[in-house]
Amino acid sequence: MRVAIIGAGIGGMSTAWALRKRGAEVMLFDQGAIPSVTASSNDEHRITRHTYGGLPGYAALMPHAFDTYARMFADIGADHYLPTGIIYAARGGEDHYDEVAADLSPLGIAHRRLPLGELAARLPFVSLNGITSAFEAGGSGILFAGRIVRDLAAWLAENGVEMHPHSKVTAIDTEAATVTVGDRVHSADLVVIAAGAWVTNLLPGMADRLKPSRQLVLYLEPPAHHASAWAEAPVMIDVGPDFGAYILPPRNGTRLKIGDHRFTRIGHGDDDRIATDFDIAPVLHAAQTAFKDFDQYKILEPKVCYYTVTDDERFVIEKAGSAAWLLSACSGHGFKLGALMGEGLARTIMGDAPAGDVTAWAAGRR
Repeated sequence: MRVAIIGAGIGGMSTAWALRKRGAEVMLFDQGAIPSVTASSNDEHRITRHTYGGLPGYAALMPHAFDTYARMFADIGADHYLPTGIIYAARGGEDHYDEVAADLSPLGIAHRRLPLGELAARLPFVSLNGITSAFEAGGSGILFAGRIVRDLAAWLAENGVEMHPHSKVTAIDTEAATVTVGDRVHSADLVVIAAGAWVTNLLPGMADRLKPSRQLVLYLEPPAHHASAWAEAPVMIDVGPDFGAYILPPRNGTRLKIGDHRFTRIGHGDDDRIATDFDIAPVLHAAQTAFKDFDQYKILEPKVCYYTVTDDERFVIEKAGSAAWLLSACSGHGFKLGALMGEGLARTIMGDAPAGDVTAWAAGRR
């Protein structure tokens, strides 16, 4: 089996890893470097967690996601996961604790409501204004995303994957399994399209279902009097009436990061990455609301990236022709499940799982 994979983000590279371990010949293409420097996967750190609230099908997949990353880390020779626990703060509205408890209790993962006085004592940098409830949970932490994709790219190159960086795919034949780069046509038995925010360049018929979404995160330097608390902080979710902030502390050489989970659903992966006031405003508002003394924080970098989102935030793995598969696992929660999704598709391609099952599985429906 010879497979051509388009896209060197976490989805495409994880598929390549899992296929190569099963003996397939793999070609990996990206329009830029490998790993892709413009993919949303190429970031300092990402949250991973067993909690999922309104998407219980994905909560059921998370133990397998943790296991898949553990096996990947064994292969690449480095463990890029830091368990920190997670704290959720709700500023009005439902905190979804009952749903989280129902997900975590069967797994034996600790969770509890957090008194606001204890929250203030443990996280003195958090502004309590408007917080109505909080809880904490285990089984959560940080995936050091940039380190993962860099080490994974090295493993792929060292283990026989045919790497094609700076090779923009201009056409695919989903029936004949060919990939065109410039004036050269590469032949395979199967093509996997894992092109992220560029997927509709190759599959324009998916434009109604897969929407590029321009997103921004802020990297920050906390003031000196909060630095020690931040250095030991867990990952956080802070949900207000007009934002859904995710917050990663500056651990193991990374910077403090805050983003807003709400999708803009505007732009295209080919657009520039220059942060505008329009991009920055909602994340800045979230940070000003969530952090005490925010006027003393230093903005180190506003960074723009592009997600690919669906209306229901579920992943898409499906046939895209008789000799092609589409892998689009993002919607703002793709990295934590990226290795598992890639392995699931690889198992299907190699005949280890029925082709009809992977689509529902990836959508968190079975």
